[in-house]
Amino acid sequence: MLMLALALAAISPDPDYRQGANWLCRPGRQDACTQDLTATVIAADGTRTIEKFEAAKDPKFDCFYVYPTVSLDTTPNSDLAPGPEERRVIQFQAARFGAKCRVFAPMYRQVTLTALRSVMAGGAPAVDRAMAYRDVEAAWNDYLANDNKGRGVVLIGHSQGSLILTQLLGRAIEGKPAQKLLISAMLIGSNVPVPEGKDVGGLYQTIPLCRAESQTGCIVSFASFRSNSPPPPDSRFGKGDRAGVEAACTNPAALGGGSAVTHDYLVTSGSLLGGDDAPRWTSDGKPVTTPFVRVPGLLSAECVRKGGFNYLAVTTHADPADPRIDDIGGDIHVGPTVLASWGLHLIDMNIAQGDLIALAAKQAAAWNAKH
Repeated sequence: MLMLALALAAISPDPDYRQGANWLCRPGRQDACTQDLTATVIAADGTRTIEKFEAAKDPKFDCFYVYPTVSLDTTPNSDLAPGPEERRVIQFQAARFGAKCRVFAPMYRQVTLTALRSVMAGGAPAVDRAMAYRDVEAAWNDYLANDNKGRGVVLIGHSQGSLILTQLLGRAIEGKPAQKLLISAMLIGSNVPVPEGKDVGGLYQTIPLCRAESQTGCIVSFASFRSNSPPPPDSRFGKGDRAGVEAACTNPAALGGGSAVTHDYLVTSGSLLGGDDAPRWTSDGKPVTTPFVRVPGLLSAECVRKGGFNYLAVTTHADPADPRIDDIGGDIHVGPTVLASWGLHLIDMNIAQGDLIALAAKQAAAWNAKH
């Protein structure tokens, strides 16, 4: 049965992105991007308020989002039928950008979580990364041909999605007409190589790292780790791919450098890997009934170079007088063991999601002022 499934996957036709079914999100319809995004805001004294989400009524720019490795399909590459896991990641990572932009999010035949788990266990599944990239490039080309109409666009990706967008920038955007449309590229939870101490070079010669909110045509990228648990030597994130090169780190809460309190939107149950765990968010154990929670002032972040790594160090400001929890989750576990090499990969996008959205809007305003 597995061999038959693999054979069918190999001969499945390339997706037609003129078909709405091949998009998780498109503007002007009810879809994965119109899920509940309500947040409970818990202040340092334990006071709770409800923050309702408001979608932009006439957004002036677009967001093109590619999701991370979430598919639970049993084949090495996924099919194009969205499951609960694809809808969940849209809710966790992409839909909130709809407060500022039109969100486009294609389905694609990604390398599955099933395949990733097999690799981590020593297996060698027959993954087709070229097919995953080809799908996203086809979706991008369809978007440019039929939807863009000269609007500025922010590219947003996480993990596998970031890796694919990193390729897209080099193959289909830098040096091409589409480069003038680029507001910024938010390539989160992956390694974007740049020469040590430099903002440009490595993969791209004309697309630098973002260092100011008014800067456009640039890259925001980081991999997050707890400040008290830096990347171990075997970490897959936060390091360059050769001598003289480091992984980019741009703090969306402080692009110019230094530490800053982040504007978080943490999920209240489950994770990108599934599950229904519901952590306690306050010491009294009172449940949070909204999909998201904010804990203003509890978290801060700073880009740190240490031990050959360049990463976003996230600090939880524990206070015995603060009834909020001090453990925000985000770790990847195998049984009781935390995989420290992954850092806070599961919540990379949530730690500073409000900052990323605000940054996209400010960069878009700067881009629109020039076009």
